[in-house]
Amino acid sequence: MSRSSESPAAYPATRLRRTRQAPWIRRLVRETTLQPSDLVLPLFLVEGDSLREPVGTLPRVDRLSIDLAVETAAQAANLGIPAIALFPAVESALKTEDGAEAWNPDSLVCRAVRAIKAAVPDIGVICDVALDPYTSHGHDGLLRGGKVLNDETVEVLVKQALTLATAGCDIVAPSDMMDGRVGVIRAALEPRGFADTLILSYAAKYASCFYGPFRDAVGSSRALGGADKSTYQMDPANAAEALREVELDIVEGADMVMVKPGMPYLDVIHYLSHSYDVPVFAYQVSGEYAMLSLGADNGLFDRTAAFMESLLAFKRAGARGIFTYAAIDVATALTEPS
Repeated sequence: MSRSSESPAAYPATRLRRTRQAPWIRRLVRETTLQPSDLVLPLFLVEGDSLREPVGTLPRVDRLSIDLAVETAAQAANLGIPAIALFPAVESALKTEDGAEAWNPDSLVCRAVRAIKAAVPDIGVICDVALDPYTSHGHDGLLRGGKVLNDETVEVLVKQALTLATAGCDIVAPSDMMDGRVGVIRAALEPRGFADTLILSYAAKYASCFYGPFRDAVGSSRALGGADKSTYQMDPANAAEALREVELDIVEGADMVMVKPGMPYLDVIHYLSHSYDVPVFAYQVSGEYAMLSLGADNGLFDRTAAFMESLLAFKRAGARGIFTYAAIDVATALTEPS
């Protein structure tokens, strides 16, 4: 931001409250705006028909059967939300050591993708590429002797990404944090007719305590037990490392990059958005969402105002798009007549 070499005029020539005195002038000079087109709605999927299962640790968030997910996708599209992201709650019987259900072409996610794209063709569908919903141990990759394997995991992530692209998803989003997976996925997509499939890399995904409600929603928390993911997700103390992660993923073919979680890492969003020309996304993760929702439910503050302010912070830091479970509520508030 450029600054004049001359000192600003002193009071009373300068009264900064002049541009705050009425709603119209505040709107006119506003530096950052939030619109429904900035939002991505995550949806949790469950097997069944007309089934809605509340997620106990996520207020107002439900796991949805495919038919209800289709209805919600249509609602999101009507509100101007451009994309949804799908996450499955996989039945325990389908969870295995190798997570093979992740590349089953008739999996819950693949069937949901086909149904949503058939009913709501203009909404973007983002699919997670990682094994944690599918493995019996709850880790994002293959496990041997207590160690998450990198290269062997990348091989099966490619199969998962190709399966999801074949089902019709628009964006594959590797969130596993294995080294080198973006380049291998891109190399596999290109010759198989998926040159236009986008890759959103979770390039700066931190080993955070704020993922707890999400793990409950997809059913990986119990399988993971007390284990953590610090050997592959980033250390919360590091910011410069995120620049290296993003640069590598861009070189390998990522079209967009993700910072996850969002609010505790606004500095990282800012650094990345000002250092690279690719779109930077932020994820208002389950723990962040739950804190705001529970605070509002207990009368500490207004729910809509809290989400508006927090999402504006992401935009102000430089995020192009924001994943938030509050997308429907926020988009509704943004489109209501003032």
